[in-house]
Amino acid sequence: MYETILVPTDGSDPANRAVEHALELADRYDADIHTMYCVETHRYGETALSSAEIVLDRLEEQGAAMLEEISDRADNVGIDCSWSVCHGRPWEEVYEKAEDIDADLIVIGHQGQSHTRTDKIGSVAERIVRTADRPVLTA
Repeated sequence: MYETILVPTDGSDPANRAVEHALELADRYDADIHTMYCVETHRYGETALSSAEIVLDRLEEQGAAMLEEISDRADNVGIDCSWSVCHGRPWEEVYEKAEDIDADLIVIGHQGQSHTRTDKIGSVAERIVRTADRPVLTA
């Protein structure tokens, strides 16, 4: 049913649930996983003019460490997993990555770290669900 599953993550609890679900699906359907972390560069202004470069570097390092851990977990149960860190607007980067890897499914947390209302879907997840050209599962 699925060959390639894309799992964007930001380390939030819902994103971690999405990772767990994606690993279960990949195991069940013998699918590959690609996980990604997006550094939202538009939030920090022009890096050459501020200390934002330090913040962005730290976010990129944290994202890479998180993705390496997910990849190790997948490898331990025999699931092929690749990962990438990108910069930009998360929903745009998810669309581009899904197209690049020809993902059969996007599995995403229903809200991210910056979301404060637990009873609502987050803006990134909502936008992806509404406009994606492939199936999206939220966790």
